[in-house]
Amino acid sequence: MGKNLVFMPNCHSTNTFAWELCQESTPAAEGTVVITDSQGEGRGQRGKSWITEPGKNFTFSLILTPGFLAINDQFYLNIFVALAIEDYLRQKGCTDVRIKWPNDVYAGEKKICGILIENQLRGNQLASTVIGIGLNINQRRFEVESATSLGLVLDREFSLEEELEILLGRIEARFLQLRHGELGRLKEDYLRSMYWLNEMHTFRSNGRDFVGTICGLDQSGRLRVAVGKAEKVFGTREISYIR
Repeated sequence: MGKNLVFMPNCHSTNTFAWELCQESTPAAEGTVVITDSQGEGRGQRGKSWITEPGKNFTFSLILTPGFLAINDQFYLNIFVALAIEDYLRQKGCTDVRIKWPNDVYAGEKKICGILIENQLRGNQLASTVIGIGLNINQRRFEVESATSLGLVLDREFSLEEELEILLGRIEARFLQLRHGELGRLKEDYLRSMYWLNEMHTFRSNGRDFVGTICGLDQSGRLRVAVGKAEKVFGTREISYIR
């Protein structure tokens, strides 16, 4: 991962630029990383913006060609990359790390990383995937109280150049698990780190709040929530966490 590194001091969106590389007559090689110090139109899940302080954090996109993965298993792309981020954070000494379904990563009760995955299909096959990662490293001040960084958690500064190599190593290790078909282990590790798993909380769906307990994922990666004596299943845009 990252043997082909495309650095842009300023970029409207690394995901958008990565897709442009995929559409060239000679597409970018798998593992290509598009990284920037300053992103003007970063995108997050559900159409939200990803705002980051220039030069302080990781803002990059990774190009993959996961044709080996069945379309029905594409949620494992979310699983492997979220686990790789968790692996990296724990390696650095950040112990209280949880994955908030579908693919945000939390340190304690605050968001430290956001992930945006976009796929291109060719027939019934995953032709190309672009994974956008926004990981807060050295930023100390945020516009929202619900965000944090590795530097805040551990009270130190990090060399982004050195940390990128370590992070990409963790991503490659988890991707190899995916390529080798270790889906059961990946899902098991994901569930072990899942935010709010087996805890009763308030959620919102279709404009209505309800109390439920996350009890896992279905075969397609949708969220299983126990509500009273029933179990309901939600897609990524169908439910929100409240408290």
